[in-house]
Amino acid sequence: MKDVEGKVAFITGGASGLGLSMARAFTAAGMKVAIADIEQDVLDAAVKEFVGSNADVIGIRLDVTDRDAMENAALRTEKELGNIHIVCNNAGVAVGGSITQMSYADWDWVMRVNVDGVINGMQTFLPRMQAHGEGGHIVNTASMAGHLPVPGLSVYNTGKFAVVGLSEAVRLDLVESDIGISVLCPGVVSTNIFESGRNRPEQLQAATDTASGLLGMDQSQSDTRQQAIEEIFSGALDPAVIGDMVLHAVQNDEFYIFSHPELGEAVDTRAAEIRASMARWADYRSNNEI
Repeated sequence: MKDVEGKVAFITGGASGLGLSMARAFTAAGMKVAIADIEQDVLDAAVKEFVGSNADVIGIRLDVTDRDAMENAALRTEKELGNIHIVCNNAGVAVGGSITQMSYADWDWVMRVNVDGVINGMQTFLPRMQAHGEGGHIVNTASMAGHLPVPGLSVYNTGKFAVVGLSEAVRLDLVESDIGISVLCPGVVSTNIFESGRNRPEQLQAATDTASGLLGMDQSQSDTRQQAIEEIFSGALDPAVIGDMVLHAVQNDEFYIFSHPELGEAVDTRAAEIRASMARWADYRSNNEI
């Protein structure tokens, strides 16, 4: 979608981090944007940022796990901004720790937001894009954790691998259409992902603070934890870079968005192990006449 000026974008998790960077890049390109987020205060602050500019931006409080709310958000966006052309399924949360520490509550919370939230966005907006016939693009936020296993991130890995797989399959379904799709797979970016537990529903709280466990420690180690976060983010990518990359991907119909090419070697190592395993099993079948 080369010509994005005047087009309408809908961004979940749009009030901070990667989502807000997308909103900034899109409005700078002349797009109208609906910022959807579960946190009202943060949402109000994000929308306020655009007051006084020429940007046409609205804020919608949204829990991406609520399908009716997603439908209502789509209807409001269409009423106030017009047909929706670009959807960024960006909202995400995370927990950390050994798989032996994970509970059903951990799985349910992460899967509902990171996987169901993307599914709900696809189901709500894709038919609308097809119906208005003006073209469109979908951006699903995954992670390098959707390509590489990370110790202590089994639940998060599962969800992000699912988003990558979903996006790759949908790409094939849309190949003959005028609707594009991208999957965003960043490494460490300076966002609030380590604080995602702040929005965890009461009914899905775990016995231990597994959201804080992303760094191998719980909230009781707040000073040490904050220091670890600062050290990680000292070399993290600025979210603004991601926003610009997403805009470029939309305009040029780029499927994979890899913001951290230095992780390519790790991806190659995984692929090499897969190929080596295939070769071993080919030998096994040959030697056993299977």
